[in-house]
Amino acid sequence: MINKLRSIAIFSTVVDQGTFRAAATHLGLAPSRVSEVVSELEKDLGVTLLYRSTRQLSLTHEGQQLHARALEMLRAAEDGLDAVSQTSSEPAGALRVTAPAYTTQTALMDTIAGFAKRYPKIDLSFDFSDKPRELIRDGFDVGIRAGWLKDSELLTRNIGHADRLVVAHPDYIAARGLPEHPSDLERWDWVRFSLRPATTEMTSKTGEVATVLGQSSFAVNSADALYEFATRGLGVTVIPENMAHRGIERGDLQHLLPEWTVKPLGLHAVWPNRTERQSVTQLFVRYLAEHGEH
Repeated sequence: MINKLRSIAIFSTVVDQGTFRAAATHLGLAPSRVSEVVSELEKDLGVTLLYRSTRQLSLTHEGQQLHARALEMLRAAEDGLDAVSQTSSEPAGALRVTAPAYTTQTALMDTIAGFAKRYPKIDLSFDFSDKPRELIRDGFDVGIRAGWLKDSELLTRNIGHADRLVVAHPDYIAARGLPEHPSDLERWDWVRFSLRPATTEMTSKTGEVATVLGQSSFAVNSADALYEFATRGLGVTVIPENMAHRGIERGDLQHLLPEWTVKPLGLHAVWPNRTERQSVTQLFVRYLAEHGEH
């Protein structure tokens, strides 16, 4: 039973990290060993847990069921470890964190605030910038990244996601008429986020996928700037849901094509394999992963 529980934990790590290589780095194992463990688990259970391709992994129905139960198992174990550690000493230390500026408009702020209240002896210092920082060079203990991560020497863990909406100023929309399909936005002006791909992929409730490029001669490197220029009627943009709702409530923005969704941005914590504050770093990352939106 112990070996099977270990295999399930490794399988769950593969799902969280997104690739066998990233999971292997996170666990300190060889990628071939991680792949072998998952294959042995599938053989033992008599089901396929993961669809494998050269670009990504995806869960089968059975894999989704097992992963959900595995998360419950791992969280229970981590809660037990936390309970024991808290009786011996309260975590303390300093932690420098860098995160995208736009995350200040997401539910991640609630999670971070919760951590600060739970561990008041940990001194937190945050750098919010939409331009990614170099963790080791710039002296950060943890970085929060959005979108797809490239394999690296850094340890990574998925901590949630950020939903996004397609919006524009009501007057801009009125001048062109409400779009019925994403393809209608091809002739509209777009305010682009220069650090993201130029195209926007949208999915309907029926599963149809549409990719929009649109027209654009205006790009910025800040989500706050996207919001401000969209409210001034310069065109369509994609911004975090919390930020979009603020503009909608004020009447400065309107949600376009509500029957379609934009792929959420995955949020990941990354940190060096060796850090002077390893225990505090892992405590912070684990808290974000357990209390973030999934």
